[in-house]
Amino acid sequence: MDDIFRDLPVFERGTVWLTGAGPGDPGLLTLLAVKALREADVVIYDALVDESCLGLARPGALLEYAGKRGGKPSPRQRDISLRLVELARAGKRVLRLKGGDPFVFGRGGEEALTLVNHGIGFRVVPGITAGIGGLAYAGIPVTHRQITHVVSFLTGHDSSGLVPDRIDWPSIARGSPVIVMYMAMKHIGEIARRLMEAGRAPLEPVAFVCNAATGAQRVLETTLADAAAAVAAAGIEPPAIVVVGEVVRLRGGLDWLGALDGRQLVADPLGVEDLRDPA
Repeated sequence: MDDIFRDLPVFERGTVWLTGAGPGDPGLLTLLAVKALREADVVIYDALVDESCLGLARPGALLEYAGKRGGKPSPRQRDISLRLVELARAGKRVLRLKGGDPFVFGRGGEEALTLVNHGIGFRVVPGITAGIGGLAYAGIPVTHRQITHVVSFLTGHDSSGLVPDRIDWPSIARGSPVIVMYMAMKHIGEIARRLMEAGRAPLEPVAFVCNAATGAQRVLETTLADAAAAVAAAGIEPPAIVVVGEVVRLRGGLDWLGALDGRQLVADPLGVEDLRDPA
């Protein structure tokens, strides 16, 4: 096993690796992420990092929680960033471990710029973002050449916790057949209203993938008009990825995890034959 890591970059003391842990399943960690876990002196990890990933940290490493969850007491971002600086200056190999990818709604850019400002060396280790990997574990592809060639990724709330007004919702509604939303469950009623006012069909399929790529994964399929009521009725809670678009219907043929538990998949979930064997 050590041969796999031999030619990978050295994790130098006094540096920080900003690393994505993927959406949950430790099997989705990159080799660089595993190397960092095996060598780090300190692991500063987020709320969305699955415990099974932390189990790969080397014995004796300090595991320090720095998670942020909406509506709950959380450390300030400035304090987290300065903690990375403090530990690196103490000569530690510091692993900043984030759920998904550090540069996809992960504040990795903010932390990296703080390191630059303080003269701390760092490496960015990308991870599989939940908006792609989490949906794949639900059997939902973000693109399919017979359905869409465009997908938009957006956040469902801004720094104030409200629906972002800086997003051009009408343009998103008109121009993006598939919309993938992070941190959107709390405001899904308002978001759905804005999308429908901009022309999206009330019966357009929507899926919520909660605790994606973990043993607690749960998927709720509904429509844009019924999304808020369906979430309330189902009693599901964040973390969740929300996807709007016809690709949700493909889950009937691509829910590979469900198939492992006995679900019968269909080869033509949309009722369009050329989806099965395109030229």
